Amino acid sequence: MVRQDAWNQDEDLLLAEVVLRHIREGSTQLAAFEEVGEKLSRTPAACGFRWNSSIRKKYESAIQLAKKQRKQLKKDDFEADKEVTSIQASPGNLERKPVVQTIDEMVEFLLGKKEEVLKKERELSEGSTSTKRIQELVEENRALEKELTRLKHEYEIVKNDYQLMINVMERATKRSQYTVK
Repeated sequence: MVRQDAWNQDEDLLLAEVVLRHIREGSTQLAAFEEVGEKLSRTPAACGFRWNSSIRKKYESAIQLAKKQRKQLKKDDFEADKEVTSIQASPGNLERKPVVQTIDEMVEFLLGKKEEVLKKERELSEGSTSTKRIQELVEENRALEKELTRLKHEYEIVKNDYQLMINVMERATKRSQYTVK
């Protein structure tokens, strides 16, 4: 059964959040409308019409920010893929570890790897200086620094999204308190 009643603020908010997430992730607005339509028992066309007729205008700055985040994420992903490929192709590849569960664990892991590389670099420069080995370690260090930068950026995006969600929930709570009284 498809709803045809008026839209409320919570539905508008859900529509905006899902569309912004899809923009950020590089998905299409049509996919966002389909997702929201399923959640609200409305057609994707109704969601698209609502978005384009009234909601989009209220979120112009958020749309621009989401597009900027999408562009940065694609750039970071491209650079990370390039670095991973060069690391995988190099002899003396990084030792394999189990997949980490969170961004914080990944950042901690990369910082630890960076320290290991720096320590090995110092040992090599103090002892027998094998230029080839030092170059490998320097390249590995650069790759890890780029990965760390990318993960920090992703962490900031997640943190900002979380804060935005908290702010939205607080606004919704305040509005619902006013309507209940």
